[in-house]
Amino acid sequence: MHTPTPHDWITTPITPALLRGALDLEHTEHGVLPHRLPAWARAQYADPQLTMVESQPSGVRLAFRTEATAIELDTLPTKRVYVGVPPLPDGVYDLLVDGRLTAQARVPAGGTLTIDMAAGTTERKPGPAGTARFTDLPGGTKDVEIWLPHDETTELIALRTDAPVEPVPQAGRRVWLHHGSSISHGSNAASPTGTWPAVAASLGGVDLVNLGLGGSALLDPFTARTLRDASADLISLKLGINLVNADVMRLRAFTPAVHGFLDTIREGHPTTPLLVVSPILCPIHEDTPGPCVPDFSAVEGGRLRFRAAGDPAERAAGKLTLTVIRDELSRIVAQRGADDPNLHYLDGLELYGEADAAELPLPDDLHPDAATHRRMGERFAKRAFASDGPFAGRRAPGRAGA
Repeated sequence: MHTPTPHDWITTPITPALLRGALDLEHTEHGVLPHRLPAWARAQYADPQLTMVESQPSGVRLAFRTEATAIELDTLPTKRVYVGVPPLPDGVYDLLVDGRLTAQARVPAGGTLTIDMAAGTTERKPGPAGTARFTDLPGGTKDVEIWLPHDETTELIALRTDAPVEPVPQAGRRVWLHHGSSISHGSNAASPTGTWPAVAASLGGVDLVNLGLGGSALLDPFTARTLRDASADLISLKLGINLVNADVMRLRAFTPAVHGFLDTIREGHPTTPLLVVSPILCPIHEDTPGPCVPDFSAVEGGRLRFRAAGDPAERAAGKLTLTVIRDELSRIVAQRGADDPNLHYLDGLELYGEADAAELPLPDDLHPDAATHRRMGERFAKRAFASDGPFAGRRAPGRAGA
C-alpha cells in the first residue's frame, strides 16, 4: 500500500471538515466510508442496488488548502464485476488545483463485487488496499480537491502530504443539491469531474452535492426527507427513467408521489429555487413501458445492453413511459407553480434529444457516453445558471441544514 519515498510525509486524519459532497461518514475497520444517504435513510430499505450506489462517491471530494507538491491517498475500492461482460476500468481519481484538473490516478487494488445479472446473485470478495499518488504539483499555497471515483465504492484509509493541510474556507459559493438516476450518478462518464452534474456545477460556479443514485430515483420518501434536511441553496430533481425501467408504479400512484416528494422538500426549503427535470431521450422507453432488462444475447457477445420488456398497449392501463412522465411532470409543475414561483421545469429533451441520439447514440441503449455527459452538463449550465435561468442570482438567506 504505502511505499517509503524521500518525502517527509504528514498524515492528516480524514474528517468531515475535509470532505465535500457526502452526507454521512461511516467509520470502518480500515478507515472511513463516505455515504450519500444518511444512516437512518439507509436503514429504511436495505436494497442491494441502493446500498451499492449510495456508497459510490459520485461528487464526493477531499478539499483542502496546502503547499504540498506530493500527495498520497490510501484507499480500499470495491470493483464491480459483471459476469460475461468485459472488466470495467478502474475508477479515476481527479485532482484539481485551484479549480483546474491537474492530474489523474487509479487504484487497481481492492475488493470485488461480482454481479450475475442472469442469476440475480452477487458475491463479495475482499482485497488489498492501494494508493493514489500525485507528485510534482505546483509549489505555493493552493486549494486542492481530490474527486473520488464516481462509480466505485471507496473507503478512505490515509491522506499523506509533504506539507500541512487545512480545510478550505467556505468561499461563499452556493450549494447545488441534485437528485437523479444513474445518468446523474455518472454512468459511462470518463471520470468524476466528467459527470454531467459535475460539468454543470463547474460552469455554474457552485458546490455540488450529487444524490444521483443509479437505479434508485424512485420517489422514495426517505430520499425526499434527505433532500429536505440537507443544506442547499439550489435544488434540482431529474425524475422518470428509473420509474419506467423499474416498473414500480402506474400513473395513479406517480402523480400523488411526485406531489408528496415536492411537499416534503418544501418543508425544509420553502423558497429555494427548485428545478424539476424530465427524462432525456431514451428510445427504448419513449413509448414502451418497463421493466428494463439486460439483453442477454448482447451479454453473451461480451457487451452490456438493455431492452424494454413492457408492452406499449399497457399504457392504457396506466403503465408509465417517458412520454407520459414528461407530460405529467410538466403539468404538475405548472399547477404548483401558480402558488410556488420558485418551482421550475426543464424538459430533459433540451439536454439530449433526437438530434443528439442520431449523433451520439446511447451505447447500451440506456446511458449516455462521456461526450454526451459533457454536452448535457454544458446545456444544463446554459439554461439553469443563465442570468434569466432558474438558478440565477446569489445565495438566498437561510437554508435547511445550515
